[in-house]
Amino acid sequence: MAMIDRLNLEGLRYAQAVAETKSFSAAARAYGVTQPALSNGVAKLEERLGEKLFDRSPRGVTLTAFGARILPLIERSLIALDAVAAEAKRLTEPGEQKIRMGVSPLIGSHLVARAFSMVQALPAPRDLVLREANMQDLRECLLAGQLDIILIPAVTAMPRFEHRVIDVEPIVVVSPDAEQAAPLELADAGKECFILVPDTCGLTTFTTQLFQAHEMPLQAYPGEAASYQVLEDWTKLGLGSAMVPRSKLTAPDVPHRPLMDDGREVQISFEAVWNGDTPLAADLLRLADSLAAARR
Repeated sequence: MAMIDRLNLEGLRYAQAVAETKSFSAAARAYGVTQPALSNGVAKLEERLGEKLFDRSPRGVTLTAFGARILPLIERSLIALDAVAAEAKRLTEPGEQKIRMGVSPLIGSHLVARAFSMVQALPAPRDLVLREANMQDLRECLLAGQLDIILIPAVTAMPRFEHRVIDVEPIVVVSPDAEQAAPLELADAGKECFILVPDTCGLTTFTTQLFQAHEMPLQAYPGEAASYQVLEDWTKLGLGSAMVPRSKLTAPDVPHRPLMDDGREVQISFEAVWNGDTPLAADLLRLADSLAAARR
């Protein structure tokens, strides 16, 4: 009993995230903490359990024999604890009529408007309370129960949560000499210098992952733009090109080229992420499914 009393809930959640992502770094990103903090939490848990849960090697992270027996118990324990919190909330807030939705700045206004109308069309109409914030803030607020659902680019794993792809959008390259009728192949884009924004909304993560997936070096301008408008302004100065979802163009006539990968449009996916154990779970699933069904 003494050992159980000393088990840290945070350490249990960290261990579950590592088991799901098979990566300490990916688990840390999912929880919005540093990798040393997550590794320390798992190490303390292993110390209290008396055995290692994971083996790390150049090939990745794998469960030990001990971990393979313990992790299913950890998962069931966390599900039970989350159910207690969800039921307590349901019993103490029976009249809750709002859905708190967080959105990344990269989410287009058309998608927000669609979500607003679909919330009104739920079997029990609810108010939609919106909050726009960067990716880390949105993830932390969802984890803390301060948001019910978030709409974000699908670039970072979030273990334990429900996911649904709700939209895809073409990526375009903005540059002063672009001709809208002349697509740009990704292989040729590797020759250009790209202006990036701070890695908070998900666009820089997407861009970096895209180049890494094709084993291409990303030539980045040494500075950073604060907004999508500034990206366009700086391309006009000749500082480089910019990669953005088409809906983020300030006007249709902004010089840009469709980005293609071997003749196919390069697209960014957006997803709804929510906790499936909350009293709002049925409505959140219905909302996410409706958004997915209405994809353009």
